[in-house]
Amino acid sequence: MSPQRNLQAERLRAKLNEAAADPSKILPRGITHDGLSARLCEQAGFEIAFMGGFAVSASHGLPDTGYLQCAEMCERIRQITDVCSLPLLADGDTGYGNAMNVRRTVHQYAKAGAAGIMLEDQEWPKRCGHMDGKRVIPRDEAVARIRAAVEERDTGIDIFIQARTDARCVSFEEALLRAKLFKEVGADGIVVDALVSVDEMKILCQTIPGPICANNLEGGKTPILTQKELAQIGFALVSYPLSLVTACIVGMQKALEEIKEDSKERRPLVSFKDVCNTVGFNQYIQTSEKYKTDV
Repeated sequence: MSPQRNLQAERLRAKLNEAAADPSKILPRGITHDGLSARLCEQAGFEIAFMGGFAVSASHGLPDTGYLQCAEMCERIRQITDVCSLPLLADGDTGYGNAMNVRRTVHQYAKAGAAGIMLEDQEWPKRCGHMDGKRVIPRDEAVARIRAAVEERDTGIDIFIQARTDARCVSFEEALLRAKLFKEVGADGIVVDALVSVDEMKILCQTIPGPICANNLEGGKTPILTQKELAQIGFALVSYPLSLVTACIVGMQKALEEIKEDSKERRPLVSFKDVCNTVGFNQYIQTSEKYKTDV
């Protein structure tokens, strides 16, 4: 049985396979958490968007420790894809249960409009991949979950499967072995989170074929490299999971302090006109002109 076509999944897969084949090309993915951040990513010229679990949890005022469930994430996927035309790769955490739950999660994400889903092998409740104390499920179970995701992709609605392992907390060798096994059962792309050296990053890219994602998490365990350096190593994709979250926190804190001070000198960071343009007022007005009638 052939999968139902998903044009956004096809776009995402083509872009990432092209980047993986070209050592001069890498795709930065804007980390979105809502419709506004997705609009900003598209307006900034990004080719793909990523809905990160850390960022979505933060937007709920919660830590990334497994509080959010599949239904809440799917609702956010719908909100983002409703206002953003970029292919959206969405964080699926651990798949919210066993292999059968993973299949349902993959189906629900694709149905909600995601072009891709990232699935990881942490124990539940999971935590941010660069924090100490995380634990991973047994290797056989991790591989079974990715196989379940792939089989759902191949018989349900097409979706890019990005398999992530956090097994670097066990050893680099274990993480590399899991990445190989994930590819063998059909994962489209790979993430090995929290690598601790450039040498490990190089070995990963030399060993695993296809699109591999780097994670530029400021203050995390992995060395921060430029996009050019990452592309030369062999990465096709790079995430910046904290960049927009920290910008939101700092920007809102600054604005709140200025409001408390009640200063006449306070100036908005952007004009009211720019805010209106960003959220789509101009497009609304232009489109509504087509439907005007004489009164």
